[in-house]
Order: sequence, then structure tokens, then C-alpha cells
Amino acid sequence: MTKPRTIKTTFGFTDGRALHGFIFGMFLIMLAGCSEPTIQKFEGPTQGTTYHISYWSESPADAKDVKSGVENELAVIDKLLSNYRPDSTIETFNSAENTDSQEVGGEIVSLVKVAQIANQASQGCYDLTIKPLFDLWGFRGDALTIPSDAAILTALKKVGMNKLEVVDETHLRKKQADLKVDLSSIAQGYSVERISKVLEQKGIVNYLVEIGGELKTNGNKPGLQPWRIAVERPLPDERTMHKIVTMPKDTPMAVMTSGTYRHYFDDHGQRYSHILDARNGRPVTHDLVSATVLLSDPAAADAWSTTLLCLGQKDGMIAANTAKIPALFIELQGNELIESQSEALSTLNNLTIH
Repeated sequence: MTKPRTIKTTFGFTDGRALHGFIFGMFLIMLAGCSEPTIQKFEGPTQGTTYHISYWSESPADAKDVKSGVENELAVIDKLLSNYRPDSTIETFNSAENTDSQEVGGEIVSLVKVAQIANQASQGCYDLTIKPLFDLWGFRGDALTIPSDAAILTALKKVGMNKLEVVDETHLRKKQADLKVDLSSIAQGYSVERISKVLEQKGIVNYLVEIGGELKTNGNKPGLQPWRIAVERPLPDERTMHKIVTMPKDTPMAVMTSGTYRHYFDDHGQRYSHILDARNGRPVTHDLVSATVLLSDPAAADAWSTTLLCLGQKDGMIAANTAKIPALFIELQGNELIESQSEALSTLNNLTIH
């Protein structure tokens, strides 16, 4: 077995997302030679990866105050959603092995509701309770463990969104006491939105927020120039630009990508993707290597990008068209990358991909 590639994990993210799907620093095209106001930028580590913030404002903002506000918000999110902190809200819920109603707060309940929609649209392929299967396959560690059919069936008995009940706007209940919830496939998008709100509360309406390659823009760059984002070529041995997305200036837009090309194990000539189908407990085997979703809601975009990647191009396209999700699919067939777009992406106004 070959040594796996280094994997940066956010909240124990196990959805195979392409954390570097967007080459943030190298290809962000800034307005050259512009006068004041100028774009302010800062970055830092967070959630096992990095974040980058770019913003500008007609009224000068206190840069230290902005950065402090962002870092404080990231700490709050970590305490809420981290699967690596036993004192986090979600891990407190997971550790209580009973079927009582538990208070988790409105944020987690809202994320579960978004995930339920994606779960139903994928007929169970996408599932927040899939953690036992990732642990079984060894995808949280350094080594692949190919489990037996019997072990997979045993783990599958602990998986299922239908075993998680939304009691009310702040409470969840497990219908099976040993159920575990992992919000990692949606939490990064949620984090992007929370940071965007911090900027807006400080009077900043022109910004780009990126965490681990997932991002949202609002407004424009100085001089009414649009934010332009580079999409990475979805091949494991390349770090090159594949597409440029020119973002809309009149509406907020999130761009979320999930991919198989950075997260996999090779064993005896067989490649095992980190994308597991919760319906059968096994890695997906289709040719889809990247699914990019563009929506105003980053959390929904995050969940849907994982959902479509799980389904593959054919079923994913059907799901995206049914739900009217703007999506870009990239398949790897032999040595050729094949692109396709959902109907909603083809008709999306004020946004171009070239």
C-alpha cells in the first residue's frame, strides 16, 4: 500500500472535500494600481486548515478589531461543532448514549435540517451519521483498513439520518442511543457564513471569506471590479488553475467544492476514495472527481457539493436539476476531464465560469 497523501482535516471532515479546490492566494486577481480604498487581507490557522479574509470598506475599519472579531467567532464555532473536543456541543450530544431529547441550540438544529434535505435528495448517500464507517475504514488515521462484509453490515446498523429526530428548534433526539453525528461535511460552509456575518456587523459589505478552499464573496473589489476566483484542476499530481469564476457583484455567492482527487488510499492497484456511500458503507467507484456548487447559502452549498460527489455525475445531475442546484461536475475518464453543468448553473445570472 502506498503512503497516503497528507490530509488536512477540518472538524474531522471526512467527506473527501477538496480543501485546496480554490488556489486562493496565487490566482486571486486584484485590481492593479488602484487608489484608496485598498483591500485589507489577513489569514491564520483554523479547524485543521487555514482561513483567508479579503475586504475593503468606504469607511476605514479597525483592522485589529476585525481580525479579533473573526478569531473570536472561529473559537465559538469550534466549541460548538468540533468532533475533536469532548466539551463541544456536538460531542456532548454524541457522548450521551440515550434516546432523550437533548438541547443543542438553534445552530446545530438548522444544520441538521439542511442535511436532511440533502440526505433525502441523495436517497441516503449523504448522511451525517456516517462516522462509524469512516472509523471502520481507517479514514481518520494514516492507514487504510479494508473491512469485511460482516464488519460493514455491523457498522451500517449504527448509521442513518432516519435515526435522528428534530424535536424542536433547539433540541435533537437519537432514536438509537449509540448514534453519532458528524457535521463536518456542512460545518465549513457554516463557518464561512458566520465569519461573513461578523464582517457585515462591522459595516463591511465588500469581502471574500475563505476557509480551507471553501468561500463566499459579497459586493465587489474597489473600482466596481468583481471578485474573481480560480478553481483548481482536479488531478492529484497537479496544482494548476482549471477555471476562473467571475463572481456576481450584486448578490452574495458561496462556492463550495468537494473532490476525490486529494483524499484517497491506493492498495494493490485499487484506489479507495474517502467518499463513502452511506447506503452500502463502501467508497464510491464512479468517475466524478469534483463537484462545485454555487449558492447564496454556504452551508447548503457545502452539503450539496458533498451530496453530488457521493452520487456521481449521472445521479448527481438528476438530483441537482430536480432541486434546481447550480452545480459544475468534472469527471475523469481515462486521461480526459469531462465537464457538465446543471440546468440551474447554466442559467445563473451575473456569474461566469471560463
